[in-house]
Amino acid sequence: MKYLILIIFICSSCSITRNGFSQSLHTSSNRAVKEYNIGKEAFDYLDYNTAETYFKNAISMDKYFYEAYMMLGELYTNLGKYTEAARYYRNAVKIDSLAYIPVFFNLANAEFKSGDYQKALLHYNVYRIRGEISEKNRLITQKNRKNCEFALEAMKNPVPFNPVNIGSSINTKDDEYWPSITADGQTFMFTRQAYISNYTGSFSRAQEDFYLSYFSENGWQEAINAGEPLNTRENEGAQTLSSNGRYMFFTSCERSGGLGSCDLYFSSFSDGRWSEPVNLGPPVNTPFWESTPSVSADGTLLFFSSSRPGGFGGKDLYYSIITRKGSWSKPVNLGSVINTGGDEMSPFIHFDGKTLYFSSDGRTGMGGFDIYLTRMKEDSTWTDPQNLGYPINTYSDDMGLVIESGGQKAYFSSIRDKNYGKDIFYFNLYESIRPDPVAYLKGKVTDKETGRLLKADYELINLSTNRVTVKSTTDSDGSFLVCLPAGFNYGLNVTKPGYLFYSENFMFEGKHTVMEPFIKRINLSPVKVGEKMLLTNVFYEIDSWELKKESIAELNNLTSLLSDNKGIIVEIGGYTDSTGTDEHNMRLSEKRALSVVNYLISKGISSDRLKYKGYGNTLPIGDNITVEGRKMNRRTEAKIIGKKQ
Repeated sequence: MKYLILIIFICSSCSITRNGFSQSLHTSSNRAVKEYNIGKEAFDYLDYNTAETYFKNAISMDKYFYEAYMMLGELYTNLGKYTEAARYYRNAVKIDSLAYIPVFFNLANAEFKSGDYQKALLHYNVYRIRGEISEKNRLITQKNRKNCEFALEAMKNPVPFNPVNIGSSINTKDDEYWPSITADGQTFMFTRQAYISNYTGSFSRAQEDFYLSYFSENGWQEAINAGEPLNTRENEGAQTLSSNGRYMFFTSCERSGGLGSCDLYFSSFSDGRWSEPVNLGPPVNTPFWESTPSVSADGTLLFFSSSRPGGFGGKDLYYSIITRKGSWSKPVNLGSVINTGGDEMSPFIHFDGKTLYFSSDGRTGMGGFDIYLTRMKEDSTWTDPQNLGYPINTYSDDMGLVIESGGQKAYFSSIRDKNYGKDIFYFNLYESIRPDPVAYLKGKVTDKETGRLLKADYELINLSTNRVTVKSTTDSDGSFLVCLPAGFNYGLNVTKPGYLFYSENFMFEGKHTVMEPFIKRINLSPVKVGEKMLLTNVFYEIDSWELKKESIAELNNLTSLLSDNKGIIVEIGGYTDSTGTDEHNMRLSEKRALSVVNYLISKGISSDRLKYKGYGNTLPIGDNITVEGRKMNRRTEAKIIGKKQ
């Protein structure tokens, strides 16, 4: 009721208000004025500690000293201590509510930024009744009133949220933030900010470095500094780790040779150390600000935030595509569905390749930066962003969220105990904001005969779309990791000159549950007489010898193998399960083998190098009782049976 009376009084007394503070101070104490003036001078020189002391001294000498309260409100606002700022602004209003009407705007802002939404909404309403306000303040008031209403409703309907500290092996008394995790959940990278003293101890400066922790049976191991040349005496941060942990992109604003205020860099991991970082250069980097990169699991898309001209707001989200030559294409703005007139930052593209989380201060939310999610539709456009809700989002700036491959556990940084600064926490996502789960294949490639580790090429093919989604090379020790998002069927091919290729398929179409990872030791057989390989990704229509379109990639690999090894003669063998009569199965298996031979001939392979034979169900490799056993028996093989003279 008292605020309603105040509103009416303001409306009827506009003629006595001023655009600034009262010209005469609200005190008759000369001692208080002296303390105030010293504080004011210190404030003008940004010496806030001294100013704070003298303003408080002035108030102790006159508890009704309006201007001292106002200056403390402004001082704490500048320091980002909004709860304290609101307290001193409220004291000023109690002393004289009409001396300076914009105090209600300052007060409401401080209350809003400290999460006191009910009072902030009230004081924004008080302020907007005063008609003579700037257009800028009117728009801020309008926006923040909506934010207050949204926040109050969100707090009535909180989402499930139970953050757990990741532990002392990663968190310290210093600040830890910007978490990244590999698809297998075994490598965790983050940024740590420590304060480094000079040799005399006379001053210290903030130092940001990358740290790594590896998962063991006892949990996360003690984090170690990533070392030079990745870390320097300057600051590095806001990184994205590749799905296999073998390379990363990050932000640096201080390295020599940069194009703008902040640029994106690349570094790879090999032989136990990170490579010298490379500036991505144009067109990704510009003379403006680029930061917070996120790379897709297949390494083909790079998302980031940029302040370059031509966007919708101050900072927008963009993506760039890797070209066949290994360079990055001209970045594309994600559009008005995602970008706003405010700032968009901290994108994270999940391992599923279509669920994007990001932070924005340009949408109606809890205040500051809130975290949102959007999903890529089949036509490559994006769904309307969804606020993750309270208390995942708060009045503070919320950003830097990453989610493990299974789609349930999320990691983020937050201050929960001021004695320890920013720490990294994890929590389980509620179901409606989870990405699609992703399995992964982790393997090592070896020589079948010697057991020697082999560096080989591999590709992952989306059999549902017949597109290659990953094409890369294993590490020098033959290891690799690829993600397998749910909802599609995949074929894997591993090749190396002088060896038969290895193929396997993973059938997930229609499945959207958490999947177990695949750990494989892949043995490649040398190209020689007597060796054979299973053509796992050759498929036929049911009870037919007609090849399905999903077989094309595998058959093309077989064509390439025969073209590279022109002297070998192969037999294509067809096999069935025991369903049906022996005569039917023998005929079906022979026709299927012939279909493969005909395809190879159509691709230019000489017919005198190709034989075919149907084996029916005579040589099963699995049982003929279970579905899985029968599936193993229905197969096509290629066997080297001779060499041309």
